[in-house]
Amino acid sequence: MTQHKTFRKEKDAMGIVMVPADKYWGVQTQRSLNNFKIGQDLMPGEVIKAYALLKKAAAMTNYSKGKIDKIKKELIVRVCDEIFSGKLDAHFPLLVWQTGSGTQTNMNVNEVIANRAHILHGGKIDDGIKILHPNDDVNMSQSSNDTFPTAMHIAAYSVIFEKTIPALGQLSRALKDKEEAFRDIIKLGRTHLMDATPITLGQEFSAFQAQIDRGIRNLAKNLQSLAELPLGGTSVGTGMNAPKDFDKEAVKHIADFTGYPLTPMPNKFEAIAAHDVLVETSGTLKTIAVSLMKIANDLRLLASGPRCGIGEIELPANEPGSSMMPGKVNPTQCEAMAMVCSQVIGCDAAITAGGMQGHLQLNTFKPLIIHNLLWASKLIADAVSSFTEKCIVDIKPHKKRINEHLDNALMLVTALSSHIGYDKAAQIAKRALTHNIPLKKAAIESGFVSSEDYDNWVDVQDIV
Repeated sequence: MTQHKTFRKEKDAMGIVMVPADKYWGVQTQRSLNNFKIGQDLMPGEVIKAYALLKKAAAMTNYSKGKIDKIKKELIVRVCDEIFSGKLDAHFPLLVWQTGSGTQTNMNVNEVIANRAHILHGGKIDDGIKILHPNDDVNMSQSSNDTFPTAMHIAAYSVIFEKTIPALGQLSRALKDKEEAFRDIIKLGRTHLMDATPITLGQEFSAFQAQIDRGIRNLAKNLQSLAELPLGGTSVGTGMNAPKDFDKEAVKHIADFTGYPLTPMPNKFEAIAAHDVLVETSGTLKTIAVSLMKIANDLRLLASGPRCGIGEIELPANEPGSSMMPGKVNPTQCEAMAMVCSQVIGCDAAITAGGMQGHLQLNTFKPLIIHNLLWASKLIADAVSSFTEKCIVDIKPHKKRINEHLDNALMLVTALSSHIGYDKAAQIAKRALTHNIPLKKAAIESGFVSSEDYDNWVDVQDIV
């Protein structure tokens, strides 16, 4: 932890606090630092950037409503632009594990804007009276209770729209390419981990691609809900102390800044007291994690071996797999993906618990919810990009192994059942297995099927 050498005095209604002289944060931020030394998880940078956008929008709206003068508006806008650019990242030290409303992060932003604006206006950071007051000016027409969930929605929208969905789209396209490349490769299907009727390798990959496409469509639906912002609801949703139509004008500014189709939330009480939109979005991310886990597990089963497993596909060999066994290569991208999926499911459990803790007019699990939602969104984006580039695009079929399994398949007998009945077909399959002979030989020896009938009825090209 950084050791500060010089300090300045900052004062609030509770008394005086010593704040590092070289930092723009103020007394409430410092109180949070002193009182919540829990873990090392900083408030996500996306939340801080979202705050910069909404504070800028609020200042422009307050100016247009005649509530602040032009100088104050321009100073707030200027500092918000610096925050959004990342120039002031060192001045946002607060952890996720703080007040459940996110008030301390809201005040961190307010204090940094006020102090930095005073410097830009030619003042000194230790001046007693400053051009901007963090509450009266920077937080004007706002509350932590409406600004923090607004920042949550903006941050979640930006990460999912700009990172998660594009990464999933890249994976979908790669899986589609494999579906087309493997279209004509007939192989053995499996149910219950046991031999089943044939399928093409392309059809197998088409199922993977359909899962991912469904996840993308569902995330797109979630974006529609995330695009509704509760800014203007102030403390409990009534809009107390905010001028008429503040919400419409401020949200319009944020929409212009981002290019996102953002609108005011019709019922602001909901987004302050509860976070069902974020819980629902997390549920979609969890479902996508379930899909990705299934895909990763199927691929490592199909690639198992290389000689003593299923071995029907070859995964790219990216690095040595063992410190002891020479030449061993493991399905490491699948393993990394599986771990990420497990973590995303864990994030959803935390978000679910947080979402149900909306007591009366305020949910006080806001930092936990957005921390886990952004973590899950970014984890999926990064893992999917790695999985696509380092695994999917270079998967190759092991045609010899595929054909060996297909030739030995007993469940081709299913094609006979519609001609000779289930019971007789079952007798043929049992005979082939018991005597370890080819299915065709067992069928002919049974007397139920001629060689010509077998060739006509058991045609894998027709089955798939």
